[in-house]
Amino acid sequence: MKNHMLVDLLVSLTEDVPFRIANLANAASLLYHSLTDVNWAGFYLRRGDDLVLGPFMGQPACVVIGKGKGVCGAAFERGETLVVPEVEKFSGHIACDSRSKSEIVIPLTVDGERFGVLDIDSPLPDRFSAEDREILEAFARSLETALEACEDSTES
Repeated sequence: MKNHMLVDLLVSLTEDVPFRIANLANAASLLYHSLTDVNWAGFYLRRGDDLVLGPFMGQPACVVIGKGKGVCGAAFERGETLVVPEVEKFSGHIACDSRSKSEIVIPLTVDGERFGVLDIDSPLPDRFSAEDREILEAFARSLETALEACEDSTES
């Protein structure tokens, strides 16, 4: 499957679905089953100052990530996408799955508030290209739009 089709598939999965958790779960599954060389795809959602595990596909993961900790916490705190070609070289990296060698984390903003992050890991070093970043950021923006349209907007 061509990665540029991911956004179109996401729109078709989330259109008229009023539940945030359902949309996040389908988004995680879509990424996990569509991208090659990925061993984890999912979300960490803001709870106070922490990020808490949300819907995902892959091995069991860390449940709570403290403010600014690891790649997810850093991306969330900075409000910018982080592409890490070699996670072992990222200061403060949290190794939830020792097989992960590279990672991309994209912050999510919903209704003007920081909502959480999209996190994707790969067992290969330097897995995520500039093109992957562009496609996955477009995917995240489309997901943000779908989440803003949900009826259960006061809850994740």
